[in-house]
Amino acid sequence: MDGALFAEVLGEGSPRILALHGWGRRGADFRPSLYELPALALDLPGFGVSPPPSGPMGAAGYADIVSQILPEFDGPVVLIGHSFGGRVAICLAGQNPGLVGAVILTGTPLVRLRPPRRPSLGYRMIRRLNRLGLVGEARLEMMRQRHGSPDYRAATGVMRDVLVTVINESYEDELRAATMPLTLLWGAEDDEVPQHVAESALTLRGDLPTTLRLVPGVGHHLPLEAPEELRRVVTEVM
Repeated sequence: MDGALFAEVLGEGSPRILALHGWGRRGADFRPSLYELPALALDLPGFGVSPPPSGPMGAAGYADIVSQILPEFDGPVVLIGHSFGGRVAICLAGQNPGLVGAVILTGTPLVRLRPPRRPSLGYRMIRRLNRLGLVGEARLEMMRQRHGSPDYRAATGVMRDVLVTVINESYEDELRAATMPLTLLWGAEDDEVPQHVAESALTLRGDLPTTLRLVPGVGHHLPLEAPEELRRVVTEVM
């Protein structure tokens, strides 16, 4: 296994639910929604107390790591993914259809609807000069801090490489490969991953069993903003 995985253990008995958190978050985000339910809420590699992966990887690489705990579950798992964790979850479901009984995703960038934003000309020039040995790492990092997203600025080492990898991914094939029931539970006020992303994923699913539920007045962090809504969906699909 690529490093150890740590998890919040919720409820009693053999776990039936696996919850994967968003970028910069940890498994504890699911305590308000999954209390007393038989669940594992992972700290994904590089977050919480789980060590980072040994090298850069995308969501499929994370899914490979997480798949090694699926034998711990008693029967097909109910898989929950929020944001980055949803990227991992849809890959995990597509890779292991016989081991996943249902998937619930919220605030997940499943489909890239526009080309990746190109770095500014100034940043590209500094990066090229750095590669030529004409500009030092301190100057390059200053430009990264100036132009990067908050998540990018906060990330370091291999986790920054992971972030760059996943933000350029799109999961059309995985959405079709995950043939089990899928619920898209979305905050209607999510401005990080708006509802049209969920609507596009719904269209891509075709005839596969898929439901889109919008939660009024809720933004991107639905597991914390509307935990009872998430709990209700989980208990319906168990």
